[in-house]
Amino acid sequence: MSFSKESITRALRGVPAAGAGGDLVSAGVLKWVSVCESYVSVKLLMPAGATPGDIGQVTSMTRAAIESAATDEGVKLDSIILEFVSDAGDVVRTARFGAPAGAAPGQQGSQGLQGSSGPQDMGHRPIGGLADTRGAGQTRAPTPQGAVEATPSIRNIIAVGAGKGGVGKSTIALNLAVGLARRGASVGLMDGDIYGPSLPTLLGLGAMEPIVVDGKLQPFLVHGVKSMTIGKLVDPDKPLIWRGPMAHGAFKQLAEQTNWGELDYLIIDLPPGTGDVALTMAQMLKLSGAVVVCTPQKVAQDDAVRAAKMFQQLGIEVLGVVENMSFFIGDDGKEYDIFGKGGAEFMAQRLNVPFLGAVPLTMGLRKNSDDGNPTANFAGGAITRAFEELISRVEGQLNLTAMKKGRGPTLTIS
Repeated sequence: MSFSKESITRALRGVPAAGAGGDLVSAGVLKWVSVCESYVSVKLLMPAGATPGDIGQVTSMTRAAIESAATDEGVKLDSIILEFVSDAGDVVRTARFGAPAGAAPGQQGSQGLQGSSGPQDMGHRPIGGLADTRGAGQTRAPTPQGAVEATPSIRNIIAVGAGKGGVGKSTIALNLAVGLARRGASVGLMDGDIYGPSLPTLLGLGAMEPIVVDGKLQPFLVHGVKSMTIGKLVDPDKPLIWRGPMAHGAFKQLAEQTNWGELDYLIIDLPPGTGDVALTMAQMLKLSGAVVVCTPQKVAQDDAVRAAKMFQQLGIEVLGVVENMSFFIGDDGKEYDIFGKGGAEFMAQRLNVPFLGAVPLTMGLRKNSDDGNPTANFAGGAITRAFEELISRVEGQLNLTAMKKGRGPTLTIS
């Protein structure tokens, strides 16, 4: 059984609004309610002049009212997020109540939902201070790409995905972004790999901290690329034990509440597989195309086929397949096919999608990745040639895709 926004609104009509007169609903204090299965999120307007005692009382009474209504309807809640917002919509105080991380759904213990000040904090906590102008946290029904509006300030949005982890998807996304920027383009790089963000290391973000200005996250500008990653918004040592709706909320905030500005390209590094985040992306953003990353191994190809077909099913043009770690170049200059070779190219032919090139594994690429210095990958040599070829082919496929959709260059004769 699911819980409804209407049930919560009715319950909060019985909670007095501190300092505002009347109840939370009639006084206009209740600003927003979101319910997804057993997860509830509520936003309340912070009353002017309210004391910490007033806020604490409203918090406890609101929680009790929601839990009581859920019990009456036979629903066991796993999480309640209660936020107090300013007149401008900025989050100024958050209270979270939820089951311990790893507990079974609905398992709350003898005292009901527990407060989140301890290690039981779970799920996506909306980033404080951001202006939520489009209802962050609300889920949408699946929407075809054809019905999604384009983002006027971003000319091209490219997703980089893979069927399985460990194939170097983030490395390809990063160097594609850096290479495009080196060609004079304005480029953004979004780390959509919610569960395993690696861009903080690959970009060398180190001690940089996120900044919120006018309700928007300000992207990090490094190596000529604007970037944003969930890895700089959470504890780096904390596992993100999130259900689909929580990952949806995190991806939505990264995409819609980052001040990307005007971009020629936004590269999105997706998590591996064909799960919730890819679907969320397809519902939210009008993509120019997707790049699928694969290694030569048969096991990687099998999963990459699923990733390619997922993009096609979502109405996203597959720009092509990249064979990463195609071969290893040793210190002796010799090439070693440690994972086989050519498998991804054969797979691309079988799927009738372009093959974008083969990227070797080198000691320099490994070192530059660990050091957070992708610019060094463009200093010459085999790895530079591989990335430059990849970038040229991606640009070519984008142009072909635009022409097929009637957005190609035009010739005017006067």
